[in-house]
Amino acid sequence: MANNEVTNFRNIALVGHGDAGKTTLVETILFKTKTISRLGEVEAGTTTCDFEPDEKDRKNSLDAAVVSCHWGNKTLNIIDTPGYPDFAGEAIISLQAVESGLLTINASSGIMVNTREMWNVMSELDRPRFIVINKLDLPNLKFSELLKSIQDTFGPKCLPLTFPVGLGDSLKGVVDFLVTPPDKIPSEITEAKQWREKLIESAVEVDDALLNKYLDGQAVSADELSGALKRAVRERKIFPVLCVSAKKQVGLDELLDFMVSYLPAPDEAEPKKGVNPESDEKTEVILERTAAAPLSAQVFKCVSDPFVGKISYLRIFSGTVHPDSTVYNSRFKKTQKIGKIFKPFGKEQQPINQAICGDIITTTKVEDLLLFDTLSTPGNPVKYDEIKLPQPMVSLAIEPKSKSDEQRLSTSLAKLVDSDPTFKINRDPQTHELVVTGMSNLHLDIVLHRLKRRYEVQVLTKQPKIPYRETVTMKAEGQYKHKKQSGGHGQYGEVYLRVEPLPHGQGFNFVNDIFGGSVPSQYIPAIEKGVRETMVKGVLVGYPMVDIQVSVFDGSYHDVDSSEASFKIAASKAFQIAVKNARPVLLEPIVNIEISVLTKFLGSITGDLPSRRGRISGMDSLGDYQIVKAMVPLAEVANYSTELRSITGGEGHYTIEFSHYDLVPHKIQEDIVGRLKKDKEEEAE
Repeated sequence: MANNEVTNFRNIALVGHGDAGKTTLVETILFKTKTISRLGEVEAGTTTCDFEPDEKDRKNSLDAAVVSCHWGNKTLNIIDTPGYPDFAGEAIISLQAVESGLLTINASSGIMVNTREMWNVMSELDRPRFIVINKLDLPNLKFSELLKSIQDTFGPKCLPLTFPVGLGDSLKGVVDFLVTPPDKIPSEITEAKQWREKLIESAVEVDDALLNKYLDGQAVSADELSGALKRAVRERKIFPVLCVSAKKQVGLDELLDFMVSYLPAPDEAEPKKGVNPESDEKTEVILERTAAAPLSAQVFKCVSDPFVGKISYLRIFSGTVHPDSTVYNSRFKKTQKIGKIFKPFGKEQQPINQAICGDIITTTKVEDLLLFDTLSTPGNPVKYDEIKLPQPMVSLAIEPKSKSDEQRLSTSLAKLVDSDPTFKINRDPQTHELVVTGMSNLHLDIVLHRLKRRYEVQVLTKQPKIPYRETVTMKAEGQYKHKKQSGGHGQYGEVYLRVEPLPHGQGFNFVNDIFGGSVPSQYIPAIEKGVRETMVKGVLVGYPMVDIQVSVFDGSYHDVDSSEASFKIAASKAFQIAVKNARPVLLEPIVNIEISVLTKFLGSITGDLPSRRGRISGMDSLGDYQIVKAMVPLAEVANYSTELRSITGGEGHYTIEFSHYDLVPHKIQEDIVGRLKKDKEEEAE
């Protein structure tokens, strides 16, 4: 059992592309450390980390899972994260909760799209990190080529610390370059001497005295090398590469020894900076990473369990927390009480009596705790930054399948949003549709399946309507006389209107050009109201109208029968007539799109965008990635997630943001108007 001291924790997140064997590797580590007595399998749905029904069915991780084990006197808190970009948010948040990142690579598949993405995330966070090449038992491996690819992609700081002896069915074990004397390294590893020298040279460079000793030809002891490597890893001067086969349990001892010996403990990591939420100046707060310091902890994961309630995962960055503690929540600047605290282990929650700086814990049934909330000691408030996540891009319009579904829909969706920060919901004010947005179609499929399984709510889905707008392109007039007699007071109001286009972005302008009292002043507001209400409903096909000036310049009234309601109706009709005479057009939303793809796909992307009416505005290079910037109609990229995946084989991603509205080309407008009118006729039937 490890000592419960800050210096004995090692917090590691496993990231990488799907099928790299992360979950199997974690399972094997738990078995190797005797934390579990039986080795689970992904294919059988029996692993500790893939415990959700969706994960068992799909045989892929969909959520981050936390486990812990002991190696020697050290506690390893390990977070197993999903491997596909659709669920990248879980991995990004998990990396914020740990000191070190482990990038797992499938020895056969090599570097995939999410391998690169996770490396970039760790680089931005400036985390100590290392690489594990897994599945060395697979056939037809080209290990030397993979090592070269790793260095070409991630840089020359990536150096092998362990090297496989044999590959595939012939895999016998691994050699640790630091602990194995050169004369004991098997002769079949022809590259060993070269890689070992590079590792040693890079390690001693962190210590001038040690470097001089090495350059002078003096022997450098194993302890000196170990100390230098430890410092080099923590200062991000070396990113060690280790070799394992989780399936054959090869390289596990060396991997565990590396984790406890070379990765930073929480008190060795750089201080986490926060601010005082009660200070107008947002005074910086830095708390010591010790158990005796004031408490600071951040929520990095929430799960809404139908039976247990909300489960909140906390990373403790300083201080100590006990059950039934009163803590300060920086979000609403008040104290609140937490109940029992637990040590998470997959789906299990093990009650504990206290937790200290460096540990990862959960608390349950605190319903107002939200993702990224910072909890601290009352009297010593601190707030840590929220975590920046990729913007979800794929949307679906949903509606409840039945009346009973409608009653529970909002509450259930809110719980899913609490659990998944890359899942968004909103009610589109223009189309009035309830729209859910996620990272991909697969992501939305999983979320909506959970909506049905966890909360027994079913929905119907369809593509969201494109929020077109309408405007006019020329000046025109319209006149309408509203006259109705039905006994007693009748209805009378006549209005002459002039419409004309305004410059883009000007919205709406109403002008009273009545002279001589043809329409009394008390009816002018009713005329404007009738125009505004009609603009909201649209004239061409029912979309809101923008960038129009409307002038009322003539009309007539009746002393007895005229009323505000009469002039409102007359104004609405006159406006519709004027708009139809003013060559109405559709405006469509244009978005800025930024597409990142490998260079080999650049031609396909630049060839595809013009077919989507896109205009390329620029291109940049980032390593072996090309970044294409363009402006394109939203309607042309509504399903771009699926299409980009098809073009690039999953080796690409994109972001979009709204830019402006622009005219829809005439031929396309005819098609849209025809289709929308047909849809309305069918709905009416």
